[in-house]
Amino acid sequence: MRERYGDNILTHPEFDPDLWMEVGSSGGPDKNRVYGLSNTTADNVRSTRSVSTVGSSQSKEFVALQQHTTQLTEKYDHLSAEYAQLKASHAQQRAESEQIKASQAQQRVESEQQKAAYE
Repeated sequence: MRERYGDNILTHPEFDPDLWMEVGSSGGPDKNRVYGLSNTTADNVRSTRSVSTVGSSQSKEFVALQQHTTQLTEKYDHLSAEYAQLKASHAQQRAESEQIKASQAQQRVESEQQKAAYE
């Protein structure tokens, strides 16, 4: 990987199928064995033609899932804040309603007292 991509490992891809093919088919007792991919052989890798995109598609799916999770988390946080505001507003309206009811009840009592005083 360092020969091909340099010493900075941050610039290395997660998976380089060509490099795996090159190393796996370089000779020796395990010739055509692609290491790190379970029992996959170089011939299987060549025949499927999808291995070159497996690493990148899995990586893209992971990034997409991370982005989706971030979006969902942001939406959840926004909705939670909105819910808290609505709950506080509802509590305030309920308190104001109770205050109005108490005031109306007090006015009725005073009205009844004035009515009783005139009789």
